[in-house]
Amino acid sequence: MDLGLSGRRAIVCASSRGLGRACAQALAAEGVDVIINGRDAARLAEAEAALRALQGGRVTAVVGDIATEAGRAALLAACPSPDILVNNNAGPPPAEFAALDYGRWMSALESNLVAPLLLVRAVLPGMIARRFGRIVNITSAMVTTPRPHMMLSSAARAGLTAALKGLSLDVARHNVTINNLLPERFDTDRQEQMAHRVMQREGIDYQEARARQVESIAARRLGDPAEFGASCAFLCSVNSGFISGQNLHLDGGSYPALI
Repeated sequence: MDLGLSGRRAIVCASSRGLGRACAQALAAEGVDVIINGRDAARLAEAEAALRALQGGRVTAVVGDIATEAGRAALLAACPSPDILVNNNAGPPPAEFAALDYGRWMSALESNLVAPLLLVRAVLPGMIARRFGRIVNITSAMVTTPRPHMMLSSAARAGLTAALKGLSLDVARHNVTINNLLPERFDTDRQEQMAHRVMQREGIDYQEARARQVESIAARRLGDPAEFGASCAFLCSVNSGFISGQNLHLDGGSYPALI
């Protein structure tokens, strides 16, 4: 399938590794000129070299933290008029409710709610003027299936989902779509980190921790980041213009509800 994306421009936030990188790779392979982003200059340089080796769209790396005004400004300076914005950022660490003080709440909200909203605000006028825009937010399964130890993630990302659902109704007539990808248990560094937290909390070994992750997924395997990237690329394509305001669960069939 031709996604009709060759020559388009995309900003993919937090894309030096993990699911953000998978999205950047899928878009670059389709001929999109991609701006990738991360806070670690060395890791970002490695990702840039790997994506350029695909010989697809042009790849430009921008070091910066999107939770800061300077980080967002650097991204927008590198690509003032993107056709595609993929919002992403590292998820807040798991924590018990009693441990969540004011500072931790504000940090989560800045990183996973306010920052993506400000980026959308910056790029939206150009998308509307060109009558093409694709905004994809990498959120979390915790938006629809909250867990006690993931309140920071659930609160920030559910807020983002609600705000952008309203906006999606207003911009669809301009061929600007806004959708959310809700991952659960993809085989990334994040799941490695979560496995080690479970090991410490429950006194089990690494093999058991990873086995529990697999067992929690209906498909009985962890997701391949390439599968996630392909889904993102489709939502960014010319073929997806009638899909907006939606939450797509990528979880191996694990979401338990009907709607």
